Amino acid sequence: MKYLALTAAVLMAALPAQARPVSYPGGITAMITNDGDKNSVHIHYSPTAKTSIGYKGEYWRVQEFGINAVQMNNLLKRWNEKDSQANLYLKSGVGLAYSDYGDFDHEVDAVAFTGISADWEDRRRFISYENRYTEAGDIADFFMQSARVGWAPYEGDYGDLHTWLMLQVDHNPESDQNFTATPLVRLFKGVHLFEAGISTEGKAMLNYVIRY
Repeated sequence: MKYLALTAAVLMAALPAQARPVSYPGGITAMITNDGDKNSVHIHYSPTAKTSIGYKGEYWRVQEFGINAVQMNNLLKRWNEKDSQANLYLKSGVGLAYSDYGDFDHEVDAVAFTGISADWEDRRRFISYENRYTEAGDIADFFMQSARVGWAPYEGDYGDLHTWLMLQVDHNPESDQNFTATPLVRLFKGVHLFEAGISTEGKAMLNYVIRY
């Protein structure tokens, strides 16, 4: 286990650490995310380098509904180059949704969601895209997608504090505000990653990821 952890640390140093949905074999990842639409937590275990499974919890504040689900993430393809890496993932989940909203207050229904996630990065540049379709009976039925671009103002060595400046654009056709943009700062050191930003609507984004 110590050897695997050391190997993972070296790989994370070679390219900037990301909040990826699959870790190294035997790795556990905890992600806490808070943005203008929802609060969520995702804790997953990776039995292999291509698969992870775990718990996904969300609460959508405006729509006033929550999700408790089992989520599986699959690495479909990885492209390793000398100074860059690209990844393609499938992320799917099933569970229960519950509503606190109006006529649907206290309603519980089955929920299922699926989507793809892709990213490319080198030591100074980053780009990603992801989408998701969610179906939860009368409680929720929507498609959403988001994209990011990022730039690192300096190249840090292993063990240094790494800094990224990023811009995230979200598209949610079911929302009152279809498009939102969020400039943010990403900081990571070792197994810890922290992000903070403010959207064009003035809503805060705070994300934290730890791998162990």
